[in-house]
Amino acid sequence: MNEFLDLLATRRSVPLPQLGGPGPDEAELERLLTIAARVPDHGKLVPWRFLVIEGEARARVGDLIAKAFLAEEPGADEARIAQERGRLCHAPLVVAVVARPRPHPKIPEWEQVLSAGAVCMNLIVAARAMGFSATWLTQWYAFNRRVLDGLGLAPQERIAGFLHIGRPAQFPADRDRPNLAAIVSRF
Repeated sequence: MNEFLDLLATRRSVPLPQLGGPGPDEAELERLLTIAARVPDHGKLVPWRFLVIEGEARARVGDLIAKAFLAEEPGADEARIAQERGRLCHAPLVVAVVARPRPHPKIPEWEQVLSAGAVCMNLIVAARAMGFSATWLTQWYAFNRRVLDGLGLAPQERIAGFLHIGRPAQFPADRDRPNLAAIVSRF
């Protein structure tokens, strides 16, 4: 096998508490995002965009998440509010991939959303190839309108994923993977 296939065969998400710094510098981030954007995109619609959240912005978004959480759970205790506030503070960099499909006579919305998912996967693979690790999460706040509005998303935009990027303290043991006999059929 070659290095690229080995990387794909051993790709593993790292739990957020195990992602530390340093994160990508500006040149590395630009390279990561450039690679992430090289995905199938029928019609060249670019039905996604990036929202980079790093440094103090992680805490500001955390405050936004905590306020949205409190609006839904006004009786929550301080420990739980702190947990929500710290959602984006583990890794040094979080990239939100924003899906922004638009009506098109030949390109269905579903295809555009899949393109945003491909962006997320390219970003994960590129980060790993550059010596980082990336964990793709959504969580409840990716679907909360208060959070989406606070992040500046338009009404038709959605979060495809929050990609937490950092250096892994360690790689966890692999988990069980699907049995191909159970998921492959032939026509």
